Amino acid sequence: MTIKPIRVQFKTACQILDISRESLRHLVRTDKTFPKVIKTGDTKQAPVYFDYAELVEWHNNQKQSLSILEA
Repeated sequence: MTIKPIRVQFKTACQILDISRESLRHLVRTDKTFPKVIKTGDTKQAPVYFDYAELVEWHNNQKQSLSILEA
């Protein structure tokens, strides 16, 4: 049985998507379809997480959009 994470840290999201931290920050700021961040506190230094299922769904939608454009 494989356990999938419920939420992933910012660093892990970068690794999953194989992008830099700055690229992920850019996606969060500019892409309205990108999953919203989950902050565990009110301070600026509070950890930031992403919902794993939402990241996977967003990635799959991006792949479908690209395949439609290429066809």
